[in-house]
Amino acid sequence: MIEVDARGFSCPIPVVKTTQALDGHPGKPVIVLVDSEVARENVSRLARSRGYSVKVEQVLDGYRLQLAPAGK
Repeated sequence: MIEVDARGFSCPIPVVKTTQALDGHPGKPVIVLVDSEVARENVSRLARSRGYSVKVEQVLDGYRLQLAPAGK
């Protein structure tokens, strides 16, 4: 599984890192770690616009987003 740790970065860096992961591994599930609500919303919006489902889990130091290609 691909994991992107974007904690400590403000937008647009989490979106850029997530875009690179999605482009580099098309059709693969990706885990994204962020530490702000703004990054959580922006990464979720990006993933949904590319046809990924998004599962958000609140963790101690922010959020863990599980991005899965539609239908998987």
